[in-house]
Amino acid sequence: MKLPTSIENILNENIVENARLELKKNWNPEPILHTICAFANDIDNWGGGYILIGIEEENGRPKMPITGLELSEIDKIQKELLAKCKLIQPSYTPIVDVAQ
Repeated sequence: MKLPTSIENILNENIVENARLELKKNWNPEPILHTICAFANDIDNWGGGYILIGIEEENGRPKMPITGLELSEIDKIQKELLAKCKLIQPSYTPIVDVAQ
C-alpha cells in the first residue's frame, strides 16, 4: 500500500521533525517501536505519522546527502519490523513503503 504522501515530498519541502515525522539514521527496533506506539495512540487525531529509516537528522532536518540503507538489508528490516509490531497490543500493522 502506498503512503498518502511521497518521501520526496517530505524531504523536498524542508520539513523538520515533529509530532508526525521521525528521521532515523538506521534500523534500531526499540526507539522505532516507541515511535510507532506513539503514532498508533494518535492522541491529537492526526492520522499517525512517518518514520523515515536511513535518513540521519541534523537540527530536526534531514542531513544531506542521505545515506539510506543497504538494499540487501531492506527485506530483513521489513520482516523484523512487522514481527515486532505483532508484539504490540493490540497488534499493529504499519504501512511500509521502500523508496530508492
